Amino acid sequence: MSSTLAGAFGVAALFVAVLALVFAIQALRARTVTSDKLTPAAAPEPEPQLEQPEPKPGTVKSELRKLNKDLAATRGELKETLQHLAVVRYDAFGDTGGKLSWSMAILDNHGDGVILTSINSRADARTYAKEIKTFTSESKLSPEEEEALETLRKESEQP
Repeated sequence: MSSTLAGAFGVAALFVAVLALVFAIQALRARTVTSDKLTPAAAPEPEPQLEQPEPKPGTVKSELRKLNKDLAATRGELKETLQHLAVVRYDAFGDTGGKLSWSMAILDNHGDGVILTSINSRADARTYAKEIKTFTSESKLSPEEEEALETLRKESEQP
C-alpha cells in the first residue's frame, strides 16, 4: 500500500476516533444535565474562563485535546504533500501517433511541485523535469505544460 494511501487511511481513522469521542462526551453531558435537573436548585455555575486549565492526563477531555492537536498537525502536513495531478497527452511530432508524449504537473496546495514531460519520437524518448513555485516556473514551459499547470491552478481556485 502506498504511503499516501496509508496516510489517508490514518487521517480517516483519526477523524472517526475524534467523532466517537465527541459523541461520547455529548452523551455524558446529556446524562449529567438530566441528573442535575433531578436535584434541588443548585448554585449557579461560575462564568467560563477564557483559558481553561489543562485536563488531568488520561481523561477523555485530555485525550480529545491531544487528538485535536494531532489532527491539526496532520492537516498542516497534508497541505505540503504533492497531491494534485494533471496530465496532458499529445503527439509531439507529426510522424508519430497515439499521443505517446505527455506533460504531468504534480503540485501541493501552495502550487509548489514539479512538471514532468516525456517527448516521444520514433527513435527515442526524452524526459524533462521543471520546478514549479506558486504555479510559476523559472524555465520556459511548453503549451502542454502550461495547460497542465493551468488545470491545477483552476482547481485550486474552486471552493
